Amino acid sequence: MNPQVLIAIVLLPLVAAIIAGLLGRRIGTVGAHSVAIAGVALSCALSLHILWQIYWRGVPAFDAPVYTWLVSDSVPMQVGFLIDRLSALMMAVVTFVSLCVHVYTVGYMRDDPGYQRFFSYISLFTFAMLMLVMANNFMQLFFGWEAVGVVSYLLIGFWYTRPSAITANLKAFLVNRVGDFGFVLGIAGVLYYTGSLHYSEAFSAAPRIAAQVLPLSAAAGVPALTLICICLFIGAMGKSAQVPLHVWLPDSMEGPTPISALIHAATMVTAGIFMVARMSPLFEYSDTALSFVLIIGATTAFFMGALGVVSNDIKRVIAYSTLSQLGYMTVALGASAYSAAIFHLMTHAFFKALLFLAAGSVIIGMHHEQDMRRMGGLAKYMPITAVTAWIGALALIGTPFFSGFYSKDTIIEAVGASHRFGARYAYYCVLAGVFITALYTFRMLFMTFHGPERFRTAAHHDAEHADAAGHDADHHDAAAHGDPHESPAVVTVPLIALAIPSVVIGFMTVGTILYGDYFGDSIRVLEKNAVMAELAREYHGPVEFALHALLQPTVWVAFAGVATAWLFFLRRPELADAAARRWSSLRSLLVNKYYFDWFNDKVVAAGALLLGRGLWHGGDQTIIDGGFVDGTASTIGRAGRLLRRVQSGYLYAYAFWMIIGLAVLLGWFLNKSR
Repeated sequence: MNPQVLIAIVLLPLVAAIIAGLLGRRIGTVGAHSVAIAGVALSCALSLHILWQIYWRGVPAFDAPVYTWLVSDSVPMQVGFLIDRLSALMMAVVTFVSLCVHVYTVGYMRDDPGYQRFFSYISLFTFAMLMLVMANNFMQLFFGWEAVGVVSYLLIGFWYTRPSAITANLKAFLVNRVGDFGFVLGIAGVLYYTGSLHYSEAFSAAPRIAAQVLPLSAAAGVPALTLICICLFIGAMGKSAQVPLHVWLPDSMEGPTPISALIHAATMVTAGIFMVARMSPLFEYSDTALSFVLIIGATTAFFMGALGVVSNDIKRVIAYSTLSQLGYMTVALGASAYSAAIFHLMTHAFFKALLFLAAGSVIIGMHHEQDMRRMGGLAKYMPITAVTAWIGALALIGTPFFSGFYSKDTIIEAVGASHRFGARYAYYCVLAGVFITALYTFRMLFMTFHGPERFRTAAHHDAEHADAAGHDADHHDAAAHGDPHESPAVVTVPLIALAIPSVVIGFMTVGTILYGDYFGDSIRVLEKNAVMAELAREYHGPVEFALHALLQPTVWVAFAGVATAWLFFLRRPELADAAARRWSSLRSLLVNKYYFDWFNDKVVAAGALLLGRGLWHGGDQTIIDGGFVDGTASTIGRAGRLLRRVQSGYLYAYAFWMIIGLAVLLGWFLNKSR
């Protein structure tokens, strides 16, 4: 494998980002998007070529440094690449989805004054993600990890004149710093026990580390590898938005829609999933860490998905769906079904990017309206968007023969076959999550594309309010700008390009990736944890897989969710209103997002502020300034003023103090002579 090709895959998006960012005004909008799209397209083509070499031609994996940055205490800090079947698959998915987003952005952002800057950011984001997935050492992994965090901060707050966007990007940045603190501790633990940052050395040392105990006190300790793996996973909880570090992801919808697709489909949020799969040689030696992963993922999959049922913002519904699906991937990791997690990551990348971009198309057609209560009946006006959104929705809920079905059903079966602590809880969570997913997904479809055209009613309502208030309401709704309309080809072509793999990619690759030992040595599973091997014995092809699922509860639970959504939100919407009134307490809990934001604001932030003020007033002002700095100066000043009184200038006063001093000395000598 040619290292120059690997370097080109990484650097092409970076060069495009630099050109679009620094020379954007000179080359204009066409030049900026042409350079960015060309860079990512070439990177995608080369990534697909690498995947073809790795799998179809059987080229051995590449694991070597390409540049040594520095050596500190005999530990080399290097830029290096590990290109095996896992990283090759990730490279292909990341660059393909990024390419679709780049093309889509031409239509979505064409009137934005920050057009060139936006293309620079998304190309830079692609570079950072490639650095992360291609790394062969923890130093480069951490560089890519932090780089995607920094660029996501810039992208979420791209419309920096909006206070809500600034709040959202700060929230994402701070929450991810919490996870990254754990991630750094995990990397430090690997370095402490192995003396190296290279993956291969850390993986080979896993059995030895597993036998060691890190003492916490004279009488207590914790298994070293368990602590390392949990710290690494805390980093994944931040990036992949797992409970309780999930709160940043829904608010990140403040960024432009192409960013929602890029960050929440195949790149940033899946970095944590990829990292844990890459670290499978470490996690496999800690059942405690895997149970922790399993329980956190299951909790996220069910409880975060439920929030989508009460959200009315079309982008936020899809964001809660992303949270839930990330929970499914995490559950698979905790059950040692790493291949199923990566397979769902791949299928999810296509249909979730499709749903986000379809939502963006709706927003364009509705003249930047995002409230689903002001939509309805859009299928007549936006047929391509409606059909592709249906395809994405059918894939998301796990409809047989669609891509999401093969990955999601496998995860549920793997959890059901697992005997790990927490597996039973996880199984019921992911099974209930199937119903929730179908309910909020088809609620979104029915409210957006079917039923009465509520945007006309909303337009009339806004006009009445505007007349009463004496101002114009045109900016409030779609109808003020005319009927909704289908998006231009530059928007719909990426939708079609993503709809195709959303239908066929699962059917075409399930046998190869899940049951054909595609990953080989890229993922390591101990024999006692090999749940995928058990499932492989029952696999007889994708058609039989789908037909067999009809005898299992998963598909019928999903269909029940669809039927419920049809009844409550299309056929008889008054039932939804009645249910909301009857279960008002539950609805309030969901609307307030389980009060995580309230707790963070009123307890965590307020407690930190109280502690800071206490340290400021008590520590800084009273002890340091008042006691040591100002206190020392004032004490010396007071002593000086007292001594100045002794220096009166009169001889009798000096003679008096000399006699007193002599008497004291004589007394001391007489006392010693005894």
